Amino acid sequence: MKIELLEETTSTNDYIKRYLNGEENIIVSTKRQTGGKGTKGRSFLSGEGGVYLSALTFYKNFPAGDAFRVMAHAAVAVCKTAERFGVSPEIKWANDVFADGRKLAGILIENVFRGANLHASIVGIGLNAENDVSALGGIAVSLSELAGTSISADEARQALIEEYQQESSFEEYLARVRFLGRTVRVTEGEREYFATAREILGDGRLLIEEDGKLRALSAAEISIKT
Repeated sequence: MKIELLEETTSTNDYIKRYLNGEENIIVSTKRQTGGKGTKGRSFLSGEGGVYLSALTFYKNFPAGDAFRVMAHAAVAVCKTAERFGVSPEIKWANDVFADGRKLAGILIENVFRGANLHASIVGIGLNAENDVSALGGIAVSLSELAGTSISADEARQALIEEYQQESSFEEYLARVRFLGRTVRVTEGEREYFATAREILGDGRLLIEEDGKLRALSAAEISIKT
């Protein structure tokens, strides 16, 4: 897989789209983003000291119904990276990695479908390494803080790229999801309620139990009830 390193760009997800007309898998990483993007159009703090990369992968005969496996693989790669440095992360459905109750990394995926198949995916990952996340008011944490020693962005980037290029299984994803069986706060649009998280299905939907009834969520925000 080709790797391209940049000093600065607006967003690695946007930058990497210039390669969509090709056929070569590529990872692009930058030291800083001036327009980092999170889910639902939110901005993503992208100061120097963090790892910001996007991976463009092309597929053949990849059923669209299995597209969640791309997200699962990215989350596992982030977790395995953190584990290399003695950090114990967990996956918060569907696209965040937490440690010590705070956000360690975010993942943003843009897929390109052709008919019933996934043609290509752009996987954007932002991982806090030694960047200052204090402006986020305690909701985020870095690898360095968790490990109790300085972990450079270069070290974390190299580890993440290595882990991303390894295969992973859906079972490895599930093993790092630790909120199942617990009460969670669910936000769907304007509605907020409590439910029990029961299972993550193979297509990525979250099975919840609300008032004794099971229902699968495709898109929502969850947090652990405190």
